Amino acid sequence: MPKLLVLILLGLGLRFFRDHKSNQTRFTAFREVNPVELPNCNLVKGIESGSEDLEILPNGLALISSGLKYPGIKSFEPDKPGKILLMNLNEEDPTVSELSITGSDFNLSSFNPHGISTFTDEDNTVYLLVVSHPEFECTVELFKFQEKEKSLLHLKTIRHELMPNLNDIVAVGPEHFYATNDHYFAERYLKSWELYLGLALSYVVYYSPNEVKVVAGGFDFANGINISPDGKYVYVSELLAHKIHVYEKHATGTLTSLKCLTLNTLVDNISVDPVTGDLWIGCHPNGMRIFFYDEKNPPGSEVIQIQDILTEEPKVTVVFAENGTVLQGSSVASVYKGKLLIGTVFQKALYCKL
Repeated sequence: MPKLLVLILLGLGLRFFRDHKSNQTRFTAFREVNPVELPNCNLVKGIESGSEDLEILPNGLALISSGLKYPGIKSFEPDKPGKILLMNLNEEDPTVSELSITGSDFNLSSFNPHGISTFTDEDNTVYLLVVSHPEFECTVELFKFQEKEKSLLHLKTIRHELMPNLNDIVAVGPEHFYATNDHYFAERYLKSWELYLGLALSYVVYYSPNEVKVVAGGFDFANGINISPDGKYVYVSELLAHKIHVYEKHATGTLTSLKCLTLNTLVDNISVDPVTGDLWIGCHPNGMRIFFYDEKNPPGSEVIQIQDILTEEPKVTVVFAENGTVLQGSSVASVYKGKLLIGTVFQKALYCKL
């Protein structure tokens, strides 16, 4: 019996050591950043509590989600509701303004925006879809963007049992979208036992008014999602596996896996250049610092560009990287006419001329 007990304890110890080492790899716990500087960058005036996701419209107007409250993640304004900001990238020194939100059935005080996406219809009406976590639940809020009024008109709140913990979203119609369900965000806390055991329970859901279904699964924290300019391919970032997945999109909404690309960083939101089809990804080079924030040792930032992802040899370039002294926790990056806008989970935003 004593020998059996020793063997059991030894087995548990080895399991703990293996899982501990595995989590160090998954979270890139000890990776240090090799700086990659851009010469013409400035912090965006007016952003102090995050720019977690952003969408740049064809006319150069950028919509930015700010003020995310997410269990286990730092917030510099924990008692204020989230907001959607507007920025004009055609300006020489652009600043941001907060969009007003109208609609009698919308509770602005509990607005907690996360991933966002836009869809423009044939009449050039721009719809904004926002993943929100009011009272740490999960909804998708549908807005009409009113450019002249600099406001959002709330049209609808969408809920579904297959969408309990959404993270990011990509619109394929005003009320049709794909979204990542990260699974680890629920009821005011991070379900850390699932997160750190790496149970790979995340999935992608397809939503339409007539049908809602899971179209891909088995992810170790599904995070960013986007679509190719021609609408044929869907890209999904698997945060803790450091992978970008490529799926073929079908008319029924289903997805077929084509390939995946493994990187040496935690991949967050994906932006797609509408002209070239390149992927621009906000990344976390030392992800453990995101979940265990220390102002003396802040999380770094990293932006990766992927060219020709559908080919056998995609080109991966680290465009920007730094150790957190300027920008902490980069979550998204997008380009417009030679300009790069980088957002963060909970801190500032950086604007660069490439």
